[in-house]
Amino acid sequence: MSPWAFSREMEGFDRPWWVVGGWAIEAATGFRREHEDTDVSILSCDVPAFVDFMNGRWHVWNNVGGVLHPLGDRWPDVDEPASQLWLRAHAAAPWIVDIPLTPDSEGRWTNKFVADHVDDIENVTWVADDGIRYLLPEIVLVYKARLRRAKDEPDFEAALPTLTDDGKTWMRASLERLVPDHHWLDRL
Repeated sequence: MSPWAFSREMEGFDRPWWVVGGWAIEAATGFRREHEDTDVSILSCDVPAFVDFMNGRWHVWNNVGGVLHPLGDRWPDVDEPASQLWLRAHAAAPWIVDIPLTPDSEGRWTNKFVADHVDDIENVTWVADDGIRYLLPEIVLVYKARLRRAKDEPDFEAALPTLTDDGKTWMRASLERLVPDHHWLDRL
C-alpha cells in the first residue's frame, strides 16, 4: 500500500503518524526508486487507539522479533514498545503495511538508536505538499546507516544535497556514536 493509499485509511485517526524509510527520502528529495514496502510509524502509547481505529477494517498484528500475535480484545497493546505492527485484511491476505513503532517518553517522540534524542513530533517530521507527515531525512539515513545495505546508498546520495547544515551536523554526531566507521561520515 502506498503512503497515499494508507493516508486514506488513516483519515479520522486523531493521533500522529508519519512515513519513514525510503518513501520519506523520496518525499524529501524527489528521488524515485522501487519500494519493497511502506513503513509508517506511530507512538507506542497510541497502539490501543490505533487497534480500536482499525477494528473491523484491518487485522493488526504485533511482530516482536519474528513472533506474531493479533492485537484486539485479548491483546490490546504491545509488550515491546520498539516492536512492529503489521496490517492485513484477513488471515490469508498479504500484509499491506509495516509499522515500526516509536517508543515515546510521556507522549514525545524518542529515537530508537540515539537514546538521548527525545523531541516533539513536529521537530523530527515535516508535512509535504501531499499532506502526509514524513520523518526528517537525516533521521531516516541514520536508521539506514546501521544496516549498511547497498540499497540505501542511492537514498544517501539523493538526500545529502537537501540536508540542512543542522541536519548534517546532527547526522554526523549520531553516526559517530552509532557507526563510527561508516563511510558516509567522510561526506558529511
